[in-house]
Amino acid sequence: MSKIPYKTYLEEHEMPTSWYNIRSAMKNKPAPLLNPGTLEPMTAAELSGVFCEDLVAQELDNDTEYYPIPKEIQDFYKMYRPSPLVRAYCLEKKLDTPAKIYYKFEGNNTSGSHKLNSAIAQAYYAKKQGLKGVTTETGAGQWGTALSMACAYFDLDCKVYMVKVSYEQKPFRREVMRTYGASVTPSPSMDTEVGKKILAEHPGTTGSLGCAISEAVEKAVTTEGYRYVLGSVLNQVLLHQSIIGLETKAALDKIGEKADIIIGCAGGGSNLGGLIAPFMGEKLKGENDYRIIAVEPASCPSLTRGTYAYDFCDTGMVCPLAKMYTLGSGFIPAPNHAGGLRYHGMSSILSQLYDDGLIEATSYAQTSVFEAAELFARSEGILPAPESSHAIKCAIDEALKCKADGTEKTIVFGLTGTGYFDLVAYEQFHDNKMTDYIPTDEELAESISKLPKTNK
Repeated sequence: MSKIPYKTYLEEHEMPTSWYNIRSAMKNKPAPLLNPGTLEPMTAAELSGVFCEDLVAQELDNDTEYYPIPKEIQDFYKMYRPSPLVRAYCLEKKLDTPAKIYYKFEGNNTSGSHKLNSAIAQAYYAKKQGLKGVTTETGAGQWGTALSMACAYFDLDCKVYMVKVSYEQKPFRREVMRTYGASVTPSPSMDTEVGKKILAEHPGTTGSLGCAISEAVEKAVTTEGYRYVLGSVLNQVLLHQSIIGLETKAALDKIGEKADIIIGCAGGGSNLGGLIAPFMGEKLKGENDYRIIAVEPASCPSLTRGTYAYDFCDTGMVCPLAKMYTLGSGFIPAPNHAGGLRYHGMSSILSQLYDDGLIEATSYAQTSVFEAAELFARSEGILPAPESSHAIKCAIDEALKCKADGTEKTIVFGLTGTGYFDLVAYEQFHDNKMTDYIPTDEELAESISKLPKTNK
């Protein structure tokens, strides 16, 4: 595939016409997915039984620098892209900080988040392959909403397994998915064999992304004409989400601004990976340096308290093994409002970058995150999603450090989406009913002790 000069297309287009593959610049490539039966690297043929063929090629490609975005996807992107990069003047004034704060706002589309960037790409490739439909999981509901919207656009069936705690906390998000034609099942469910097994072992469980992934994969591989698609974690997803970072860098370049600190919330890694892609490319090539911070919930701290090892991507242990920072595939986090950040592992790309010391990580308890969300809403006029608010909290802390030491730094963070479907969480926060559950070392050790033995 031919390379497109980076500066050329950014100078000629407000919206990038290619995705950037961060792996092309990585000296230490992310470790390959392993077949759970043989513990050997997954082949394209093996992965094609689960994923669309074009997406498999993207998943395995460590070398191609730029992937041209198909015209059909570009046309769809034009409905809501480029998304705005906003200077948070009011928040800066409220904090009385010399720092400049910018946020890349991905909530200005019907799905309400950045997830649509990859959903439309994966739906396009499924349609191109002639499939009947796709299956997936969703945590807080942003990904399920985005995928149902994308499938409606391409006239594909969409089956969504929604983490039970979110299914119950966010009924309106569920109804948006149904409006776009998706079927939505609370997970774990009695709809699949793996769901039945999880319920038998954990009666009354509120579920996790790992549980929902297991069910969605089982449904895909046992239903003719369907494939599984995923909203985060995988290399292909971070590739599609690179449009966030490419637009952010283009906008900063246009106004002559250079980011000092780049911050993103991190659950599976799609938002952070997409936001930092071109910046990390420059960092890896020695062209520029940036301080990059991943922010995760203290209730599900895969980077800050997890182990870097091969683990199953799902609770039911039916998916390939990925080398990542993980809390163990059996770890089911507390039913808090971290939404889509409630995943036991982290993207293999981000895990490798973190292990190489190229990014930092921090975690916050949810009440402090909602305090930051409220301050942001009152200052900037946008009600942020709980996930995004983790990045907001970190950006505020970094801006206050600038105030304390009198330094002027440029801080950029990802505002992944809006929080209008998260009002139950805001209600609990305002009524002082929100709690901060943080797993103990003993709980994490118990889960991590059950990691598969691979000798890799």
